[in-house]
Amino acid sequence: MFGALIEPEIREMIAARNFGALREAFEEWDPADLAELVAGLPESERVIIFRLLPHALAADVFEYLDLENQQVLLHAMAHEEAVAVLNEMSPDDRTALLEELPSNVVTQLLRLLSPEERRIAQQLLNYPEESVGRLMTPDFLAVRDGWTIGEVLEYIRLHGKDSETLNVIYIVDEHGKLVDDIRIGHLLIEPLETKISDIRDENFVTLRVSEPQRDAVEIFKKYDRSSLPVVDGSGVLVGIVTVDDVLDVAEEEATKEIQKIGGLEALDEPYLTVSMARMFRKRGPWLVVLFAGEMLTATAMGFFEEQLEKALVLAVFLPLIISSGGNSGSQASTLIIRAMALGEVRLRDWWRVMRKELAAGALLGLLLGALGFMRIGVWQAVSVNLRGSSVYGDHWVLLGLTVGVALLGVVLWGTLTGSMLPFILRRLGADPATSSTPFVATLVDVTGVIIYFLAALDFLSGTML
Repeated sequence: MFGALIEPEIREMIAARNFGALREAFEEWDPADLAELVAGLPESERVIIFRLLPHALAADVFEYLDLENQQVLLHAMAHEEAVAVLNEMSPDDRTALLEELPSNVVTQLLRLLSPEERRIAQQLLNYPEESVGRLMTPDFLAVRDGWTIGEVLEYIRLHGKDSETLNVIYIVDEHGKLVDDIRIGHLLIEPLETKISDIRDENFVTLRVSEPQRDAVEIFKKYDRSSLPVVDGSGVLVGIVTVDDVLDVAEEEATKEIQKIGGLEALDEPYLTVSMARMFRKRGPWLVVLFAGEMLTATAMGFFEEQLEKALVLAVFLPLIISSGGNSGSQASTLIIRAMALGEVRLRDWWRVMRKELAAGALLGLLLGALGFMRIGVWQAVSVNLRGSSVYGDHWVLLGLTVGVALLGVVLWGTLTGSMLPFILRRLGADPATSSTPFVATLVDVTGVIIYFLAALDFLSGTML
C-alpha cells in the first residue's frame, strides 16, 4: 500500500528526470513495497526504476513480482541488466521463473548466467517437475561435528551473507551427509569452547530431493519449521527449502483444487494471462460432460410424462426437489475434498464419514422435508381463506407427504453421493477435486427426479394419479 499511496509523486519525478532523488528514496524502501509500485507502472517506467536500483536490490524486487511481470521486465531490460538480475536472484526463485518459460527462452537465459550460477540453475532444472529439488536452494550453511561454537560463529560471519537463512545451521560429516541440524539461538547461549557434538540431539527432519512438493507442504505444517534440509538418496545434504516457497506451493495447490471444485480443469496460470483458446479447452469439456448429465435428467422426466399430465402440480415442486439434493451433495463433496486436502480424512475413514453423513443427511432431509410440507400446508390454508378454493385440492396432505418424503430421500442421497464420490476417485488414483460440485449436483439431479416420482406414485396413486 505504501507504494500505491505515492505513485503519482514517483511518476512526476520520473517525468522530471530527477533520478538522483529517486535513487535515494528507493534505498529506504522494502523490496515488497517496491515490487508493488513497479507492478502498477507502465512498462517503460518499470525499466527506468530497475536501472536506478543496485543490482542486489533489483534482484530482491524482481523476486516479489509475479511471473507475468517478470517476463515483461526481462524482455524490456538491456542485456547487462538482465544478466545482473538473473545472477543476483536466489536459485529457488530463479528456477521458479525458468521452469515456466519456453525451452528456447530458458536456453538463452542460462547463457546469461555466470558459470557457477549456470551450474546451479541446470542442476535444479534437472530434477523432476513438481519435485522438492525444483523448490530448494543450495544456499545454506553446513558445519562439521567436531567444530566448537566459536569456530561455527566465525564461519557464519565469513559466509553467512550467501545463505538463504541463518535460523538453522546444518551439521554434516566428511562425506557431506546430514547428521543433525541446530537452531542458531541454541548456539548463542552456549560457551564458545563447547563442541557441536556435545549439544546436538540427532532429532531432525528431512525432505527427499525427489519427493513431491505437496508432500513438503504437509511436512512443514506437521513440524512447524521455517526451513528444512533436502537430502539425496544417500543422505547427502544438497539444499534447503524455506517456508516462503512452501507457502507458494500451498497457494498453488489450493487454487487448483478450488478451480476443479468449480467444474473446470486447473488453469495453471493467472486468470488474466490465459488465452481464450486455452480458457475454452479448460472449461468446455467439463460443460459438455455436465450438459450430457442434465440430458439424463430430461430423459428420466420423460419416463414420468404420464404422471405429470395427470398432476401438473408435481412439476411446480420439481426444481425445489432436485436443487435441494444438488445443494446437499455439493456441501458434502466440498467438505470431504477439503478435509482430504488437509489430511484430516484418509481412505480408511470412509466408513466413519458414511455414518456421519447418513446422520447429517437424515437430519437435514427431515428439516427440508418438514419445511416443504409446511409450505404446502400454508399455501393451502391461505388459498382457502382468501379465495375460498383449494389450490392443491382435497389431497393436499398426500401431496405434502410426497414432497416431504422426496426431500428427505433426495437430500440423504445427495449427501451420501457427495461424501463418497471423493473416496471412490481417490481409491482409483484420481484427484478427488474432480468430483466437483457441479458434477455431484448433476448426478443427484437425475436420481432426484426418480426419487420424487417414485414417492408420488406411492402416495398419490388412486387419488391425484
